[in-house]
Amino acid sequence: MDIGIFSFSTDYSMAFDRLAVAVEERGFESLWVPEHTHIPASRLTPYPFEGDLPREYSHTLDPFVALGAAASVTRKIKLGTGICLAIEHQALTLAKTVATLDHMSNGRVIMGLGGGWNREEMENHGTQYESRFAKLEEQMQALKAIWTQEEATFRGEFENFERVWSWPKPVQAPHPPLVLGGETLHTLRRIVRYADGWLPRMRSVDWLRDSIGTLHRVAEEAGRDPAEISVSVFAPPLSVVDELRELPVDRAVLWVPPDDEDSSLQLLDRYAGAL
Repeated sequence: MDIGIFSFSTDYSMAFDRLAVAVEERGFESLWVPEHTHIPASRLTPYPFEGDLPREYSHTLDPFVALGAAASVTRKIKLGTGICLAIEHQALTLAKTVATLDHMSNGRVIMGLGGGWNREEMENHGTQYESRFAKLEEQMQALKAIWTQEEATFRGEFENFERVWSWPKPVQAPHPPLVLGGETLHTLRRIVRYADGWLPRMRSVDWLRDSIGTLHRVAEEAGRDPAEISVSVFAPPLSVVDELRELPVDRAVLWVPPDDEDSSLQLLDRYAGAL
């Protein structure tokens, strides 16, 4: 099982390029960042977890610019979005951005995707909350078409383009892996239909074991080999990492809070003991 690192790249925490170097030097497999283009000041949509919305949500850097900076100072670590809010993008521009990052990093991108939870944020981009997952499914198909076809056409309710050329193509064949966040049965079925992996938030080891079993059952019922679908567990506590090694888990992504350099490096050193 590989171990990656997730952190909010912000304008007040450790410089992200320096964090990337530190992650690679310590032998971690990957580095992941989230995406929020903005946070609506109305705050009508409540934060879905405990407490108030943390400061970092409204201070996060653009994920692709941050990962591009990380790519320029590293050589081995994979570069992941955890998650990219694809529904706040248009497929043609997102495909270009991701393919460019994969090209410049020599094939190190992992495309983590999700539908998001902040209704006002996505509506500011013209996406309706109720249809966000239908849009996401179309976008996953459209991205694959753009990345794998020399002349791509896609006709859908949310994404439409006719006979387009778009280079560079990703270095990774057929394309960067698409890993989908979420924990519902609908998510698992969506993964089986369109994705290469699952990026669940950690609840408990027992829940994860049962959920992976469900994912495998859904895959088999659809005629897909469960071994084709990776599992990357998001933000597990360090205390359960050894238990995760006993499950069909490909990657644990450990959480480093946005903090000053000394604090971030101390936590990375602590996590490195689990490698």
